[in-house]
This record gives sequence, structure tokens and C-alpha cells, in this order.
Amino acid sequence: MLSLKCFIVLFVLQYICQTTYCQPNLKFFRKDYKYIEDTKAFYKIHTLHRTWQEAKERCSMEGATLFYPDDDDEANVVINYWNETQPFSWVYIGISTPNVKQVFETVDGVPITDVYDRWGPGEPNDAGGVEGCVILRRDGTLNDDQCDKKYPFICKKSLSTLEWNVYCDIPDQGYEYVKKLGRCYKFHLTPMNWTDAFTVCNTEQSYLAVINSQDEADHLVAMTKKAPKDNVEGNYVRGAVHLGFQFKRNRWQTIIKNMPLPDSGYTNWGGGQPDGKGEEKCGSMFYNGHLNDICCDQSLFFICEHEIDLLRNSYVLRFGDVFTAKPHDGM
Repeated sequence: MLSLKCFIVLFVLQYICQTTYCQPNLKFFRKDYKYIEDTKAFYKIHTLHRTWQEAKERCSMEGATLFYPDDDDEANVVINYWNETQPFSWVYIGISTPNVKQVFETVDGVPITDVYDRWGPGEPNDAGGVEGCVILRRDGTLNDDQCDKKYPFICKKSLSTLEWNVYCDIPDQGYEYVKKLGRCYKFHLTPMNWTDAFTVCNTEQSYLAVINSQDEADHLVAMTKKAPKDNVEGNYVRGAVHLGFQFKRNRWQTIIKNMPLPDSGYTNWGGGQPDGKGEEKCGSMFYNGHLNDICCDQSLFFICEHEIDLLRNSYVLRFGDVFTAKPHDGM
């Protein structure tokens, strides 16, 4: 049973959540997403052109979905926002033919006839027999096109699907707050090369973990040991995880402020490391916590680190354990 003090604190925090800080009242997902009240959803127009698959993956990395209109009303609202902010004539949307040619489905597996199917004249026509993805024109009509062409695209996150990680002040439940370190961390079980790992952390509003103390190294070792990684199949290097440092300008430096590694607070290299002789220019950590240099194109597990907005979440950190999603106490 909660003590009277805990009950009072819980009541106060619930009141704060309901009136000020918590979702859905904040109506905040990410700084780079626009909330539109009419659709109760967040949108981001990506100006960097990508293939359809790349666009889908990018939205997923950001915790969102490749946008497709649920109905005429949403199409009109989003097109108005698009016309007001960007000059593009068309964008990829989350509709394709993943299973059978000319059978169009959304990224959620919903038939196009159940959402928005306002095709342009003569479309879809599967020109050349190779058009399996869909673009939305700024006049509201759809057209099938080749999936390997590169176009702008829009990502969407519905307010109703938003789950806020209160401790880490981020819309990702995979991050774990470590009280002792005042940071949040996420272990990624999909091995990637260093550049792709860097990109994933960045899209999660974080960065590849940088070790600043022995306590932090000890926590990352424990985190790595606990991660269910032994059954992950694929072609990747076992025994190490990518971290946020690299060999650049003839020195090892962190990705944060390009700080020389010796100034970071932790330079515990493994035996004989670094041994790449200029060929291994990316940083990693052996499972035992010792640093290692590695080729940047090698696929490894990796750890992302997230700094918390203390001004926004100071009330959470003060009253920690009354929340269901308890923070990790650290080592």
C-alpha cells in the first residue's frame, strides 16, 4: 500500500500530467514534427529525396509511419500544409503493392479502397510493368510509380499512438533512465555499420554512447551483458558494440563537440588497442568495457545515449519511483 506521502505526490503528479506536462496535453512528439489539430497527428515533410523503401525505413527510425491519407479530409489538410511550406509537385506515401501486382495496400496492410484512392486520370497503369509504389500529387490525385525512384516524403505520428517515456523525455520506451548517471540508454539489437548506427541514434534524438567515466563504462558492460543478443543471427562482429568516437584529424575524438578522447574521461583501451594502423577509424567497446578500434563498415550491436531536458522533466526526477516505468538505479 502506498504511504500517505507517496499518495499525495502521485496525486500532484497526476494533476500536473492532466493539466500541463503529459501527453496528449502537450501535443508534442519531436521538434521537427508539426502537430495539426484537425487530424490530431504530427507530420514531417522530408525534403531529402529517397526511394520508397528508404522513406519507409526513415519514418520508422523516427518512431513514425510513412504517411498516407486516411480519408479526403486528412488529404486536404496535409496537402494544404505541404503547399504552404514546400514546392514539391509530389511525394511518396505509404501505399504500395507488397504482395500482388496492382493490389495496393497501405504500410499497415489496409486495402487502398478502405482509405484514400483518388487516382489521377488513367492511373494506376503500371507503366512498363515496374510501378509498384504510390505518389501523391499536390492536386490530391494518386499515381503509381517505380519504387526505386527518389522523391520527397512525409512521415506521420498519430497523437493516439504516442507513448511518452516520462523519465527520458522522449517518445521511445526503449530508453532506460540510469539515475546514477543522469542519462538514458538504449541497446540496439539490429547490428549495423558505424555510420548507420550513428544515423539511427540521431533519428532517435540521441547519439552513439560516449563513455565519460568508469561508472558509465560499468553500466554499459552490464547493459550489454543483459541484452538478449546471443540468438541474433546474421553477418556481424560478435564481442563488441559501436560507440561514439572515431579517428579524425589524426586523433581519436568523441562525436560530442569533437572532444579529444583523452579529455572525455575514459581511455581504457583493450590490450594492444588501437591496432588498426589507420585502417580502423571507428570506435567500439569490447563486451568487457575496454575500447577498441574497428573498421567503420563492420556491423555491430550499438548503444545510443540520450540527454534529458532537465528543465522540462525536473519534477519527474525529483519524485522518481512513484511512476510505473521505474528508472534503472545504475551500478
